[in-house]
Amino acid sequence: MPLAIFDLDDTLLDGDSSSLFLRHLVKHGLAPAEMLPREAAMMQDYYAGKLEMEDYMTFTLQPLRGRGVEEVAHWVDAYVRDTLLPRIFPAARATLAAQRAAGRRLLVISATGVHVVAPLARALGIADVLAIDLETRDGCYTGRTSGTLTYRHGKVERLQAWSAEQAEDLHDSVGYSDSINDVPLLEAVASAHVVNPAPALAHLAAERGWRRLEWVRESAD
Repeated sequence: MPLAIFDLDDTLLDGDSSSLFLRHLVKHGLAPAEMLPREAAMMQDYYAGKLEMEDYMTFTLQPLRGRGVEEVAHWVDAYVRDTLLPRIFPAARATLAAQRAAGRRLLVISATGVHVVAPLARALGIADVLAIDLETRDGCYTGRTSGTLTYRHGKVERLQAWSAEQAEDLHDSVGYSDSINDVPLLEAVASAHVVNPAPALAHLAAERGWRRLEWVRESAD
C-alpha cells in the first residue's frame, strides 16, 4: 500500500508538541518554570538544524523521571484534547482525509516522544507512528530514551526498518515536513512536500522541485 508520511510539529500541528507539553507541565505544577528559557534556547538550535536531540530529550524528560506510565498517559490525554487538537491545521486534516481516501497508509514520524505523538495520532485516526521511544522500568519512566531517535537520518533508519517489518516500500510515497532537519526524510520519499518552510528549506525545495504548501489556522491563541 502506498504511504503518506507526515512530520508532526509545525507540519500537521501549529507549534511544537514537545515545547507545548513542557509549558503544560509547568502550568500544572508538574515541572519547574526555570526549565522554560533553556528549552526555548534549545529549540532555536533545532530550527537552525544544530540541536543535539539526545541533549534535548535528556533535559525535557526530567519531569517524567520516576513517574508512572499510566499517570503520564492521563496528563497527555488532557493535553492532547485541550492544547494539541485545536492546533491541527485545517488543511492538514483535509490532506489526511484526501490521502486516506486515495488508499494510502498514513504514518506519522516525529522527533517528539512517543508518549505524546501516539495519543495525538490516534485522535486523528492514524494508527501508525514512529517517534522517540522512552525507556521504562517497573512501569515508570527513567528519563532516558530507547533505541534510534527519530531525528534527521534517524527518521530514515527507523522508517526503513519499519517498512521492512510491514512489507511496505517507499514506491509512490508522499512526505510532508516543515523542517530542515527532515531533508533526509524528504529525499527518501517519492514525492516531497514542504509545509510553511523556513527560508533555508524553501530555497532547497525550489531547487529540488518539491511542492511548497502554506497552511494556516483559522484562529490562533
